[in-house]
Amino acid sequence: MTAEPLERSLDHHDRLTDPGTHRPDDPPLVLRTASEADLPELRRLDEEVFQEFAYPGFLLRQLFDMYEEHFLVLDDGTGRLRGYVLAGTRALGADSWILGLCVTPDRRRHGLGRELMTEVLDRLRRDGIRVVRLTVEPANLAAIFLYRGLGFRPEEPDGGLRPDYFGPGAHRQIMRLDLDLVMPDRA
Repeated sequence: MTAEPLERSLDHHDRLTDPGTHRPDDPPLVLRTASEADLPELRRLDEEVFQEFAYPGFLLRQLFDMYEEHFLVLDDGTGRLRGYVLAGTRALGADSWILGLCVTPDRRRHGLGRELMTEVLDRLRRDGIRVVRLTVEPANLAAIFLYRGLGFRPEEPDGGLRPDYFGPGAHRQIMRLDLDLVMPDRA
């Protein structure tokens, strides 16, 4: 699978922030494919957002090597990344998993998670992926609302709730999106 290069600025004044919440000192963000040079900053970002659930550095490196075309970042131009999304695909088949989505706390509630997800879903659709799954902590209502707004639904037959999915007490909701049934919505 090959994906076209991506690099575009996100206009936060018009598209992604409420006028009352945008800070003038916020640098503009560029949504682009991750590069090898981003790995130290990706590790820092992953640890900042996911803390004890962050990927170990060696695994983040291997995920980058395997899924580079579906590893997108939000770059603020100062050397700091403000978010990322990572999708893993199977070598044979039309399934994918969202392995990570994060936005730094200071940049949340500005539509950036939706922008990252929309772009990676567009790429997956172009690459022939038909089913995308993800896990979400059941109490993370903001993420669940985001995913529902993108068309994800709890995986059937059990409604997607998987007790102890990541170990004792680490429950997860499994959600699924059938890309061939959903038309992209960039509104």
